[in-house]
Amino acid sequence: MEALIPVINKLQDVFNTVGADAIQLPQIVVVGAQSSGKSSVLESLVGRSFLPRGTGIITRRPLVLQLVYTTRDDNQYRSAETGTLDLDEWAQFLHKKEIYTDFDRVRKEVDEETARIAGHNKGVSNDPIRLRIYSDKVVNLTVVDLPGLTKVPVGEQPEDIEMQIRDMVLSYIGNPNSIILAVSPANMDMAVSESLKLAKEVDPDGRRTLAVITKLDLMDAGTDAIDILCGRVIPVKLGIIGVVNRSQQDIIDNKSINDSLRDEAAFLQRKYPTLANRNGTPYLAKTLNRLLMHHIRDCLPELKTRVTMMMSQFQTLLNSYGDDVKDKAQTLLQIITKFNAAYCSTIEGTARNIETTELCGGARICYIFHETFGRTLDSIHPLAGLTQMDILTAIRNATGPRPALFVPEVSFELLVKRQIRRLEEPSLRCIELVHEEMQRIIQFCGTEVQQEMLRFPKLHEKIVDVVTQLLRRRLPPTNDMIENLVAVELAYINTKHPDFIRDASMVSNITNEDEKARNIPVRRAHEYDMRDQPKDLMVDGYMDPIVRQNMTRYQPDQQYGRMPPNDLMIVGNSKDAANSNWFSSLIAGPRPETNAPSKEISRESSPNTTPTHQVEQTIPTQPEGGILSPQKPVNLLPEVPIQQTRKLTERETKDCEVIERLIKSYFYIVRKSIQDMVPKAVMHFLVNYVKDNLQSELVKHLYRTDEIDSFLSESPEIALRRKEAAEMLKALQNANVIIGEIRETHMW
Repeated sequence: MEALIPVINKLQDVFNTVGADAIQLPQIVVVGAQSSGKSSVLESLVGRSFLPRGTGIITRRPLVLQLVYTTRDDNQYRSAETGTLDLDEWAQFLHKKEIYTDFDRVRKEVDEETARIAGHNKGVSNDPIRLRIYSDKVVNLTVVDLPGLTKVPVGEQPEDIEMQIRDMVLSYIGNPNSIILAVSPANMDMAVSESLKLAKEVDPDGRRTLAVITKLDLMDAGTDAIDILCGRVIPVKLGIIGVVNRSQQDIIDNKSINDSLRDEAAFLQRKYPTLANRNGTPYLAKTLNRLLMHHIRDCLPELKTRVTMMMSQFQTLLNSYGDDVKDKAQTLLQIITKFNAAYCSTIEGTARNIETTELCGGARICYIFHETFGRTLDSIHPLAGLTQMDILTAIRNATGPRPALFVPEVSFELLVKRQIRRLEEPSLRCIELVHEEMQRIIQFCGTEVQQEMLRFPKLHEKIVDVVTQLLRRRLPPTNDMIENLVAVELAYINTKHPDFIRDASMVSNITNEDEKARNIPVRRAHEYDMRDQPKDLMVDGYMDPIVRQNMTRYQPDQQYGRMPPNDLMIVGNSKDAANSNWFSSLIAGPRPETNAPSKEISRESSPNTTPTHQVEQTIPTQPEGGILSPQKPVNLLPEVPIQQTRKLTERETKDCEVIERLIKSYFYIVRKSIQDMVPKAVMHFLVNYVKDNLQSELVKHLYRTDEIDSFLSESPEIALRRKEAAEMLKALQNANVIIGEIRETHMW
């Protein structure tokens, strides 16, 4: 059983070396109020005076003290290199490799190390001092001495010093593998013991709490501690042990520990003869050793499980750091190939480690194409930014100085091109989003590759630079292709598109049905009765075409009392004419009737038509039953027309509705084409090109003999981590072997 504590000490050395706190080892934690005698108890256990002494707060940093029993014949801890072969006892700090045989120097080093971290004026720190003492006069123990519990800050102590020390104590005694040594002075009521109160908080059952009563010789005259030591006041499951420490005067007089132990034994025999064999420092040491060994025995199975799990973790960590590079050229090619495969697999969605928290790689590109870009295009209304006055203005501007007898096709092309251009900006933004995602893939293209990148930072920087430059070079041709797609649509408005012809025919049918509903007969010029024409203008019953054209142009329409429209205007009901000029057949609108004139009439419906630049000005209301007099003054100043809100005539409204329907129809056709072609172009010119040429670009820029050594220069931090991981793994393997040997010998 005695071999268990050295095993724990070795494990403690392992974890102290690497700074690992993941495994909580069994140890004894000394807890007590300030000046309750904690340090004196530890000195009595060691048999040497090696701790700072005085009044007030002396212990200001945790002291982890490991006592190791060793004899001269035991060479396990002795070596000629350290000069310990012939030593009876010595001390060694973890932060210094020096061997101490003078324990006064040990006390001085504890003082200096405390002041180095906690300052010189009563400050405290949670950073522990680790000290190991080898001797043939001690038992195997691991004890932690903590700062005493206090209430009022002194010196440079902060206002919350009480809470700081309390939290520090709880962090140590909260370890379920620790044994709590609660120290209380005998001259103070145990009912107000702070150490027992804290111990009860973390160990309510008392299964790992041992009480120590100090200063038995300082109790008031006529009183004794028999009831306390017998557990009649406050019972403690592991027991209550009383000890007698050296007084401050004894320390000043340099009274030895051995003399103090003899005086303690004599006091117990005289004062408590029936309890003398179950109290005192020697009995406390044996009890602590026995409790710690049994506690270690109970903790070893769980400890072995923890060690095995940590071995697996450190083995994985060591593998991630990789082995030492022997063939640098081969290693470089392997890293390039691995990075290319990881990058492409991230785009294709075949990576081994698939991200589950967010979209990345090819999935995000797909989302950009069909969600972000698609929804953006769907949100663009075909008539966004166009008002009926804008459309009417475009129609009139397209007719020039002539009155508009039909809706010109140029106005439709002008307006639909304006709307098509709005598709270019979201298409270019789609390229930017895909480019950003492909740039982001560099940082999320596989755990294995990322470890290599961390290992070789210069190579990582160069790979990022090569991929970034490749992506940047592909942006201009991709942007040009998208711009060309829009330019192609703008270059030729295909009014013969199958989908557009169907919609245009529907508009034509609606227009014709509206005319029929109004009972407006439509006649061609040659259908007018020529029998009333002068006979001298006819030759053999036929009239010269030019003469006929001039006469029909000015022939009054008997039904409407106005000039009949020319042949281009009245071909709406002729199938042959519709085939020759589809657009004129769509916009043949009803004629306004003179017997119900509009209160607001357009200038183009008046025989006295004004120039185009005056079309937007408001015309005074004409008198009842007549047309506006041509002698009425009209403003002809060549000023820029200001668009004013007014009520459109029936003819103007009909023209605007026709243009709007045609713009919608053609815009939907172009938008559908752009929505389909842009993702294809981006995939071809950017995504697929980078996938196909990435490895060749990396080899071209990285595989250079004169730079291979520079690229594969390992990061000092990674080299240090690999060394620490290797040492930790080796120590864990040794600890696992030791625990296995103990199990085989049935020591637990």
